[in-house]
Amino acid sequence: MRDPLVRAWQAAGPLQGWLAWRLHARFGVGVTGIVRAPDGRVLLLRHRLWAPEAQWGFPSGFAKRGETFQETVVREVREETGLTVRVGRLVELRSGFRYRVEVYFEAALVGTTDALHLEKREILEARLFALDELPRAMPPLHRELARRQNS
Repeated sequence: MRDPLVRAWQAAGPLQGWLAWRLHARFGVGVTGIVRAPDGRVLLLRHRLWAPEAQWGFPSGFAKRGETFQETVVREVREETGLTVRVGRLVELRSGFRYRVEVYFEAALVGTTDALHLEKREILEARLFALDELPRAMPPLHRELARRQNS
């Protein structure tokens, strides 16, 4: 005799996808852009909502439904700074942190920072930093990624 669970799953037919979605954990996807200027400096933002000991970091935010991760990088940089970026390769993918997946992409600043306009509710400050001048109040992973990508 066949397993009742297997029979039920097979009988679900087109509902299998919906059932799988309902039965498994759902994850938010945080997407980060490691934004570099043509001279190699990195764009860092001082985030209002981040812990004070790690307030400086790359532009980031959660992906919206139906949005590619590359589109998320472009949107988040635009929303937080008013700047334009061109997204490059996937650098890092992490999971397991409080039902969140984190995705990190290289990104290149397009143009200058002349159009810089901060989203004041989230961002306190934005600056380009040379790799030997990174601020102390920065998440260790962001510091590592800033340095790793330039080597």
